Amino acid sequence: MTASSPSSLKIAIVGGSGYGGGELLRLLLGHPYVEVTQVTSQRNAGKYVHTLHPNLRPWAGRPALRFTTLDELEPCDVLFLALPHGQAQENIERFAELAPRIIDLSADFRLGDAALYRRWYGHEHKAPGWLERFVYGLPEVNRARIRESAYVSGVGCNATASILALLPLVRSDLLRDDRPILVDLKVGSSEGGASASAASHHPERSHVVRSFAPTGHRHQAEVHRALGREDVHLSVTSVELVRGVLATAHAWVRPGVGERDLWRAYRSFSAGEPFVRVVHERGGIHRHPEPKLLAGTNLADVGWSLDEENGRLVALCAIDNLGKGAAGSAVQCLNLMMGWEETTGLTFPGLHPI
Repeated sequence: MTASSPSSLKIAIVGGSGYGGGELLRLLLGHPYVEVTQVTSQRNAGKYVHTLHPNLRPWAGRPALRFTTLDELEPCDVLFLALPHGQAQENIERFAELAPRIIDLSADFRLGDAALYRRWYGHEHKAPGWLERFVYGLPEVNRARIRESAYVSGVGCNATASILALLPLVRSDLLRDDRPILVDLKVGSSEGGASASAASHHPERSHVVRSFAPTGHRHQAEVHRALGREDVHLSVTSVELVRGVLATAHAWVRPGVGERDLWRAYRSFSAGEPFVRVVHERGGIHRHPEPKLLAGTNLADVGWSLDEENGRLVALCAIDNLGKGAAGSAVQCLNLMMGWEETTGLTFPGLHPI
């Protein structure tokens, strides 16, 4: 436990009007050790939070929070940033003056290297000196460093699903290194954010199976760094889903690798991960990971299918893009940073049917 008392930790959220900010607020309002003191939104300042997030209407004596402006932001113990891409790096010095710990959900500090950032985002980083101060916030990759860090970056939802599908295999050295890995991602509409666009207009988005990033998706850079392989390639497709990501990774195993080796790798990995479950059943309609079942959770379900005749492996991971792919992982990082039980405030198991 840190010097901060669990009952006194004051939290503020910068950028609470979007889907990520709303999910973060939902989780933190149910967290036993924190008090959410402020939620900002420039456009919605003065409005009640539940006018944008109706699921957060006050009940059982909980206060009715109102959005404030950035100018009204007061010092706190931990500051969560849920801003559109580019805004955190523009104001990081000011944010650091307001809180000793920062967790940023955006992509601004994920890559840790100015040249890599320029390559994938197409422009210079506006606070390059801060890049190495942030730790990549996927606990399954950086748990020890997160515990010791004051600044933690967000994770890409597509990167999270891709990494968790493949990490048990990479750590157990079961994959051939002379064959590329191809990850096909099916994603829900909430991944596009709360702001409307031509692509999210209901008549255009409804019932689609639309490949919007067949190559070159920015989350690929996170996958390369986490797995230590540059030959992992992502393709992303929008499907008829609001929440959720399903990563289907096509890879090839080393000669002689069979089902027992895969079971051993995934069980060994999940044994130390409170939010990773192995889903690999012989029968039934839910025998593989399925994102629908994970809506609202911080869980990641992983599984696989192996063609032993030719060594072709399909590795799978399902997550909620707003949960494990964003706000859930951020709260998990908060728990690690503060020395609390890692699962605190994150034990919701999902719903069925839904």
